[in-house]
Amino acid sequence: MSITISIIAAIDANRGLGKNNRLLFKILEDMKRFKKLTTGHVVVMGRKTFESIGRSLPKRTNIVVTRDAKYKAGGCIVVHSLDEALEKATEIEKEEIFVIGGGEIYNQAIEIADTLYLTIVKGSYEADAFFPECESKFHEISRTESRDNNYSYAFTVWERD
Repeated sequence: MSITISIIAAIDANRGLGKNNRLLFKILEDMKRFKKLTTGHVVVMGRKTFESIGRSLPKRTNIVVTRDAKYKAGGCIVVHSLDEALEKATEIEKEEIFVIGGGEIYNQAIEIADTLYLTIVKGSYEADAFFPECESKFHEISRTESRDNNYSYAFTVWERD
């Protein structure tokens, strides 16, 4: 049985992810979905994503990727490449590894990911970090439309072609 490598992200209509190291939106239902999907699994993130969260995520093995050889991240495994992160992750995880951001890590992981969990928020927002174009490599297998007081969005799942 092989391990599934999944990417999870919330993006706008232009694939915007964030601005100034912050998410573009805070959607309670999306945060609950993120927690439900990732709890009990390994999560892989870049240094900037870790710093924007400000702590390790509970009930998950946290792996932080950074080029800084001296970097320390409390409660996390620190590695220096996505390959090294996945190598460590497969020693721990037997089912599904989640890549949780940010833009640089997504750009690398999109080449090897099996599944994408994308929350697609209607509209365009000012962003300086973007999710990579990938529509030609994946097909959508499910979509659930939803909304809250501030946003209309769809929870989507994509699989590699």
